[in-house]
Amino acid sequence: MEARSIVIGVEGMTCHSCVQTIEQHVGKMNGIHNIKVSLEDKNAVIIYDSKLHTPATLQEAIYDMGFDATSAGSNPQPVLPDTIFLTIPTQSALTSKELRSTLLKNKGILDVKMSSDQKSAVVTFLSSVVNGKQIVQMVPGVDLSISAPEVTPGTCEDPSWSHASSVLLRLKVEGMTCHSCTSTIEGKIGKLQGIQRIKVSLDNQEAVVVYQPHLITAEEIRCQIEAAGFTASFKKQPRPLKLNAVDLERLKNTQTKSSDTAPLKENTRNVSDTKTAVFRIDGMHCSSCVLNIQSTISTLPSVTNIVVSLENKSAIVKYNPNLITIDVLRSAIEAVSPQTFKVSLLDKYENVALFPALASPLKSVKDAGQPLTQVVVINIEGMTCNSCVQSIEGVISQKAGVKSINVSLANSNGIIEYDPLQTCPEDLRSSIENMGFDASLPEKTELPVGITQPTRKEQPESAVPTSKMLQSSVAKQESKSMSKCYVQVTGMTCASCVANIERNLRREDGIHSILVALMAGKAEVRYNPAVIQPSAIAELIRELGFGATVMESNGEGDGILDLVVRGMTSAACVHKIESTLMKTNGVLYCSVALATNKAHIKYDPEIIGPRDIIQVIKDLDFTTALVKKDRSASHLDHRQEIRQWRRSFFVSLVFCIPVMAMMIYMMVVDSQLSDAHRHLNMSSEEMEAIHSSMFLEHQLLPGLSVMNFLSFLLCVPVQIFGGWHFYIQAYKALKHRTANMDVLIVLATSIAFVYSFVILLVAMAEKAKVNPVTFFDTPPMLLAFISLGRWLEHVAKGKTSEALARLISLQATEATIVTLGPDNILLSEEQVDVELVQRGDVVKVVPGGKFPVDGRVIEGHSMVDESLITGEAMPVTKKPGSTVIAGSINQNGSLLISATHVGADTTLSQIVKLVEEAQTSKAPIQQFADKISGYFVPFIVVVSVVTLLAWIIIGFVDFEIVEKYFLGYNKSISATEVIIRFAFQASITVLCIACPCSLGLATPTAVMVGTGVGAQNGILIKGGEPLEMAHKVNVVVFDKTGTITHGTPEVMRVKYLVESNRLPHNKMLAIVGTAESNSEHPLGAAITKYCKKELGSETLGTCTDFQVVPGCGISCKVTNIEPLLYRKNKMVEENNIKNVTLVKVEEHMEELVQPALIIDADLPTAVTSQKYSVLIGNREWMNRNGLLVKNDVDKAMIEHERRGRTAVLIAVDGVLCGLIAIADTVKPEAELAVYTLKNMGLEVVLMTGDNSKTARSIASQVGISKVFAEVLPSHKVAKVKQLQDEGKRVAMVGDGINDSPALAMANVGIAIGTGTDVAIEAADVVLIKDDLMDVVASIDLSRKTVKRIRINFVFALIYNLVGVPIAAGVFLPIGLVLQPWMGSAAMAASSVSVVLSSLLLKMYQKPSSEKLELRARGQMKQKSPSEISVHIGIDEAGTGTRKLSLMDRIINYSRASINSLFSDKRSVNSIVLNEPDKHSLLVGGFGDDDDTTL
Repeated sequence: MEARSIVIGVEGMTCHSCVQTIEQHVGKMNGIHNIKVSLEDKNAVIIYDSKLHTPATLQEAIYDMGFDATSAGSNPQPVLPDTIFLTIPTQSALTSKELRSTLLKNKGILDVKMSSDQKSAVVTFLSSVVNGKQIVQMVPGVDLSISAPEVTPGTCEDPSWSHASSVLLRLKVEGMTCHSCTSTIEGKIGKLQGIQRIKVSLDNQEAVVVYQPHLITAEEIRCQIEAAGFTASFKKQPRPLKLNAVDLERLKNTQTKSSDTAPLKENTRNVSDTKTAVFRIDGMHCSSCVLNIQSTISTLPSVTNIVVSLENKSAIVKYNPNLITIDVLRSAIEAVSPQTFKVSLLDKYENVALFPALASPLKSVKDAGQPLTQVVVINIEGMTCNSCVQSIEGVISQKAGVKSINVSLANSNGIIEYDPLQTCPEDLRSSIENMGFDASLPEKTELPVGITQPTRKEQPESAVPTSKMLQSSVAKQESKSMSKCYVQVTGMTCASCVANIERNLRREDGIHSILVALMAGKAEVRYNPAVIQPSAIAELIRELGFGATVMESNGEGDGILDLVVRGMTSAACVHKIESTLMKTNGVLYCSVALATNKAHIKYDPEIIGPRDIIQVIKDLDFTTALVKKDRSASHLDHRQEIRQWRRSFFVSLVFCIPVMAMMIYMMVVDSQLSDAHRHLNMSSEEMEAIHSSMFLEHQLLPGLSVMNFLSFLLCVPVQIFGGWHFYIQAYKALKHRTANMDVLIVLATSIAFVYSFVILLVAMAEKAKVNPVTFFDTPPMLLAFISLGRWLEHVAKGKTSEALARLISLQATEATIVTLGPDNILLSEEQVDVELVQRGDVVKVVPGGKFPVDGRVIEGHSMVDESLITGEAMPVTKKPGSTVIAGSINQNGSLLISATHVGADTTLSQIVKLVEEAQTSKAPIQQFADKISGYFVPFIVVVSVVTLLAWIIIGFVDFEIVEKYFLGYNKSISATEVIIRFAFQASITVLCIACPCSLGLATPTAVMVGTGVGAQNGILIKGGEPLEMAHKVNVVVFDKTGTITHGTPEVMRVKYLVESNRLPHNKMLAIVGTAESNSEHPLGAAITKYCKKELGSETLGTCTDFQVVPGCGISCKVTNIEPLLYRKNKMVEENNIKNVTLVKVEEHMEELVQPALIIDADLPTAVTSQKYSVLIGNREWMNRNGLLVKNDVDKAMIEHERRGRTAVLIAVDGVLCGLIAIADTVKPEAELAVYTLKNMGLEVVLMTGDNSKTARSIASQVGISKVFAEVLPSHKVAKVKQLQDEGKRVAMVGDGINDSPALAMANVGIAIGTGTDVAIEAADVVLIKDDLMDVVASIDLSRKTVKRIRINFVFALIYNLVGVPIAAGVFLPIGLVLQPWMGSAAMAASSVSVVLSSLLLKMYQKPSSEKLELRARGQMKQKSPSEISVHIGIDEAGTGTRKLSLMDRIINYSRASINSLFSDKRSVNSIVLNEPDKHSLLVGGFGDDDDTTL
């Protein structure tokens, strides 16, 4: 029984009658020891039995009385019990049971234990509720008396007693051999007076003892252990005794043992060790108070003298500071009966912080110590990834005594909080080492924590660094507690936008890292939630000029529910919903907002589900519905951007077409005039006259022509409305001292517009007769082409995300939940939102419907299309027991499934999350491109300025060059104007043509399409880095079990050693299958499975007298197999009838028909029951049971064992009648996968923990020539590292927990999808299907994607490297001149061409097994043992077979040739020993040898 104290806030009390009502009502409740209600403090202090009540039930009890009860922010505190010994008189009127029950009925009594002689009782009680005198008077008519009390706080098996009153002792105990030794020591020492707790560890050969040193000494404990026959020695010296206030009443009357008192008294009388303290005591009324205090305190062993003065209200105490502290003395005086004294320090102690007086039971509870806990920091080496961290935390947290563990990958250590009574640092260290990591302890390991002590000046200095260490370690852990959020970012156009966001946000406090994905339009931010929140992060991005909204976190789907609640009218409704939900078991947090009608609830999905929570709210008469989440892939389809740029393009086009028409018209006229000038010999004056007479050249005002006026009117709207977006983005970029694509566009259009406007104003001011040549045509055309380019680019970007959008769209929106009665009878159906499906629900899926969640089929048969998830084209059969994947489509039959994974845990959700994260991550090559684009814009601006200055200088130096290549030049324009116009034209064209976008799009578009195509083909690639790394791989390392092989044993061959007329084959299979059905051994399960399959039955006969001898075999009796054989024969008979009918139909082909081959077997005429005695096992088991194994059978067994199989013998009724060979079979596609990988130029290695014989056999079957056998899981990492040290790039393929460190260490880790979660977490590539051909496909896809990235870069770089010089006029001498609008058109084309190039990856087809088999036909061959190099363990030295002589090789070759000739021939009288052909071996065919007899 455990007593605890809680403070509950009570609102609504108006007078003392409310107080009395609560005290009376709650006080009467069973399990309530004491209640004290305060009207002033508006709270209630309750001491209660924690087994009968919880804080919630107490609050509810007060709430039911009409008061509002709330937790006052304090956690329940343990109340320390006291114990007394009662002597029971021999002539007692009550029996010991009646006496015990009478005492237990009283408040404050926790437990009563009677002695074996029934003469004494130990009563555990609460001193704050009842005292010893009251206990004695509780049983009327029985004269109880108190004997020497034994003070044992914590006798109720609770570690909540204060360790300040006890001493912890560690002893090394030698000589223990088994658990009975530990029980002997614990039993003997535990009975000693003063021993509070003892724990003996056999593994660590130590004993941990908590004892009271005033009752027993450490030396006495050691002597008692030695007296029991063991050798004991101190590991650590006992810690000094510290006393708290609770102990003092006990210490007054304690009879210390003589062996302990003598040294104690010597210490207390030693004057040199004493100190004096002066206390002020308020509350003394008379001399009896003085005497009471003096007599009580003077009995303490640590007090040498005490003088109390009633007049001065003081006490002068001389004490030994080594044994007691000032605060304990002060508490001791306050604890003196009647506990009403107020004590404070005088003299030099008056500034010391003191405890408040113990005025209420609550306060004494608050001062009680916390559980004894220690912290150790263990250094851990060998961790490679977060899965290592999780596995260590998962295993160690389960150990007894471990309170908490936090493992840091960065610091290579683990901080463990533990109970020293149950475990120790050495034990924890060895546990971590057993997991395959190197663990070591630092010099100082133990940090006591959680000790509530009064603050005092006398605190030992040694304690300070300890607390500092603890604070620093906690701070370090807090710094590690980073959260992750995703922000959807819109408005990014190129890599410089990405660099801009990343650079600016990294400077902000609280942001640890940021990763922005241009294509996914998403930023992944790791931040410290104590400093910054996701909404603030989104605001920072918005300030940079981009749209930003916080995306819903995928990882937090479990246990969080957002609801819309209708019908709330006031705050009372809110309180009602919140209080009701918080009382509901499983609800962790609830917040209801009246203004928005929304409720945010956190819950434990193991206890309660979303439908239960909705029902609770409905029961309160409110209507509720789920907050609809955006399940569409709207952030991936770029719909909004497409709409925006399409609109922008058409607006620009409306103004661009007239401008272009005027420009083309003027160019045509100028061309005709120049021709006329050349051919008709027109003078320049005549030409000018014709030119000025044209309508467009007509001057409205002096210096202002119709052409320029119309161009200006058409340019202004485009400049304002068409360029508005660019101006905003450019302003925001420049404000943060960055330059992006928008800056270039704004510079180009603004310079053209401002230059033209200024020229026009100057001409008008000068009233020029010749119209100036302007650039008003440039902005409309430039913006039109850029808008067109952006529109096409976003359309293409939307296509790149199609794969992910399709995956997201697979998610069902609703589910049909059914209620089943007995015998799976359908009672009711209900349509619910898919988010309301809970684990364990039964869901009905109709034909054509999508599976809403992952689950297991419980009823029905159907075919299911899983092609969009696994890439498997053929429908998969589903029957009861089959697993189904959310998002797959049911085809022809209704199914009932039991939900196993819901919400964010479904396979589809995990795939979507993996693909999204992959598309967010950056390939190393892309990071290089981002760096280039950061410097690109400033570089282009510099090039543009240099171009401007260069052409101005060239023009003034040699005007003829400009005159020759300037389009539309005529004499009416001044030379200066021509030079400046030409220089500006070249400069603006440079700004227009430069395109950092194409560089920025080169990688992410290809990565997005590549990962999307991979996901559609059942290959999940976790980002750009593994995608890029996989093409560099030159060694592929395969794990054996579960990767190359199926991982479960299967029957390979059955040899019948007796004729079928003596024991029919079906009968033997029925006997063997029945016998092994009781076996739990994997080999037994394999035999049973095979027999059931061959007999076509799920049920077998009856097995009795089943006995198993580990390492040998089984023996049993088998009966009731006749009905099984009869059913089998009935099927054969029906088959015979069909075959006979077939013969009659085809009578004209009678000569070709062989009836003997059609009729399956003769049928037995009668069914009789018989009992068979069965033995199944190895040679030794047969010999032990008196059966002789003949030489030829023994040779057959040896041959199977050589091939890595397990050979099992069968004896029925004392006759050896069969031999079964069992092996872990190789996957059918393994050999083709290995062959294809080798053809791709990769080295293939097999790594296994299995023995070298089995490893060699498997390697020879699949064609691998290099094998690492007998490699421990911890050494797999070292093997991978060894290969990497040789300069090789390693891909590791595995499936188990033991592979996860090696998967993480490899350059590319590839996990089989059927493997463990830890392996999948550690891997870079996850294959959804258990198909090794997907390993080939993943490397092939990687190569194709990287090739596409390189092509994209070539496009982008060549375009920029060639385009910029052409625009700058470098190629002017060969006649290459570009107008600004041509540059903008070329820029748009470059981005679109890069994205379209990436989209070509969508045409990728996975290499098909059929085509590869055709290509490899006749070339695949198994390796002979001599060709395989086997390396044992961690040692590199190969144990390849010795080099054969020429003669040996000829003999081996001849033998192999002869074997291959006869391998398909049946031998009736001998066992076939030759190696089977590869196809039968891969498929596991049994046809050749099933009926072979000996």
